[in-house]
Amino acid sequence: MVVLNRIYTRTGDDGSTALGTGERRPKYDLRVAAYGTVDETNAVIGVARLHTGADPALADIDAVLARIQNDLFDLGADLATPETGEDLGYTPLRIVAAQVDKLERDIDTLNANLKPLRSFVLPAGTPAAAHLHVARTVCRRAERMAVELSATLGEFVGPEAVKYLNRLSDLLFVMSRLANARAAGEGEAGDVLWVPAAGRE
Repeated sequence: MVVLNRIYTRTGDDGSTALGTGERRPKYDLRVAAYGTVDETNAVIGVARLHTGADPALADIDAVLARIQNDLFDLGADLATPETGEDLGYTPLRIVAAQVDKLERDIDTLNANLKPLRSFVLPAGTPAAAHLHVARTVCRRAERMAVELSATLGEFVGPEAVKYLNRLSDLLFVMSRLANARAAGEGEAGDVLWVPAAGRE
């Protein structure tokens, strides 16, 4: 149970922050940056949900995003609590394979009715699609940081945490395409396609 009675503690005024283990690290530490970028991904998804939640045609997408926002808090807790082998007095929260599997099922379900791509898509279209693309790119940045952290000597990142970020960015891409497709109407692709070298003319 989390209880937040005070919002400011002054303990971070020296530029450090506490991990889930109690260890203090600089706020620019790669682990802190990784879970901070997961938090940023969550916030951008929250903005996307202003549009998915307001459109009945996107209700299924919005429901999945609501679950994902909760998962991302799990992921932040996972990254904020490095594996030390020591007894912390509690069981650290970790991303598990079932959460990754759900993302894969979501991708398969939402992608089933989309037309195959013949070109790369531009991060554009409806407000929902555009914000989902922003969420996708922030998620990719979080993934890069988590992978870099996992390759850092003395650090550990659970493989399911990295897999989750990888699948999530794919899912956000599919969601953006679907948001544009549904706005375009039945039989229309809705994608905003990249036209190579179009700016040269």
